[in-house]
Amino acid sequence: MPGARLDKMPSASPATDWREIAQAVLEAEARALTAVAARLDHNLTTAVELLLKHAGKVVVSGIGKSGHIGQKIAATLASTGTPAVFLHAAEAVHGDLGIYTPGDPSLLISKSGSTAELLRLIPILRQFRSPLIAILGNLKSPMAQQADVTLDAGVAREADPLNLAPTCSTTAALALGDALAVALMMARRFTHQDFARYHPAGQLGRNLWLKVADVMHQNDAVAWVKPDTPLRQVIIAMSQRPLGAACVVDEDYRLLGIVTDGDLRRVLLTHEDIRALHAGDGMTRQPVSISPEASLREAARLMEDRPSQISVLPVVDSRSHRCLGLIRIHDIYQPELI
Repeated sequence: MPGARLDKMPSASPATDWREIAQAVLEAEARALTAVAARLDHNLTTAVELLLKHAGKVVVSGIGKSGHIGQKIAATLASTGTPAVFLHAAEAVHGDLGIYTPGDPSLLISKSGSTAELLRLIPILRQFRSPLIAILGNLKSPMAQQADVTLDAGVAREADPLNLAPTCSTTAALALGDALAVALMMARRFTHQDFARYHPAGQLGRNLWLKVADVMHQNDAVAWVKPDTPLRQVIIAMSQRPLGAACVVDEDYRLLGIVTDGDLRRVLLTHEDIRALHAGDGMTRQPVSISPEASLREAARLMEDRPSQISVLPVVDSRSHRCLGLIRIHDIYQPELI
């Protein structure tokens, strides 16, 4: 195995290469996931079909580190079109079983497959007619014998030198939960609009839910200039309306170009005297633009997914071809919009 030995505890000396150890941990977890992927079988398909048939929610349960993984899996399922809640296995028998509606499937998570709190639940869950799907690290365990569907999350060893701390095993369980959620997401034909509906706050939701028209700068907030506007006046207009750019338009406000802060710097590098220059001399012609109906996600991609990232876009109406204003990358990432 390349890198540090994970089965030997290093001395905490200045010579210890912690980066090498961290790399070895990541490589160990990657190998564990590759092995889990190779063992996937018909049980994954069975689990997907079982959950698709049920119109209600999925109840995810576990305890300890598996419980933490279960909380994340429940959250991922719920946010991608499969209603799900997390049930703490120890609290379940103290009243929290009231969360169940008869027929709700259960997703049980355990590395050992012999977690006492989960085993105690199984006979009770049968009374709720709950189909049992188990993500297990041991397919020869009591839970594996009692579950309706088992998903193999077994690992050869953990990533820590004592082979004790849940590391590879929790990563494997989490990844199987993600695989199940994404398969269900695709089966339900979950769309960008669905994702936005479930994530109205947070950057992901904002980028999908809000349109460029919701955050763009327009009217007097924008520096509007003509091609023959003296460059000095362009600089003054951009200083008075500090959006990082001026829109160069004709009499009908059709976009002819844009003058950005970068354009001005390039002009100053090549001209000692700018008094004879006009906006048309320094503008970027045929600039990248965006429609007011585009999502913030589209605007962010247009600005960021380029060899040379841009920070401001003119907003142009696709029907009238009139320039309506500007949107900056900063406008996309300001949290107070929702």
